[in-house]
Amino acid sequence: MDLKIGVSSKVQSFEIVEKIEEAIRVFFPDWNNKESYTKEKFPSKRDEFVILGKIESLDIFFDGLRKQKILDTAFDAMTINLDNNKTSFSISRQSALSGKISFILGDRTLGGTIDISLERDDLGDWLEQETWHNGRNEVPRFFGDELSMNSDGIPSDWFEED
Repeated sequence: MDLKIGVSSKVQSFEIVEKIEEAIRVFFPDWNNKESYTKEKFPSKRDEFVILGKIESLDIFFDGLRKQKILDTAFDAMTINLDNNKTSFSISRQSALSGKISFILGDRTLGGTIDISLERDDLGDWLEQETWHNGRNEVPRFFGDELSMNSDGIPSDWFEED
């Protein structure tokens, strides 16, 4: 099964849709919005809505993770909601506009979220391979290991105390 990637974001009445699309395209340049909307002047009288689309590749996203050296954090954040062959996670729109990836683990965030869903066979193994780095030769990692961060983002302590 090929990787299926969905990318969406909630648009509040006070937000500018074009800025949200700009944030999404920083790491997902091939994202195509499936929804149509009418450009409005501020203040808007529209209700909140969701823009969504699919992408073909996570290459630029994973390049960003490597540049920031957050592959283990990314692996944990992307697998917290892993269920069978599906997962979902969110990153900060505000951080994306700055060219950075910041995973959102709580319910609220300043500036909104970009929500990503992934589906494919053996997704856990695939994410493990995609986030692999040389440090894992010293400290191996795998989905659901005792080194994973907690669902609230608190890291697991795995250093031995003297």
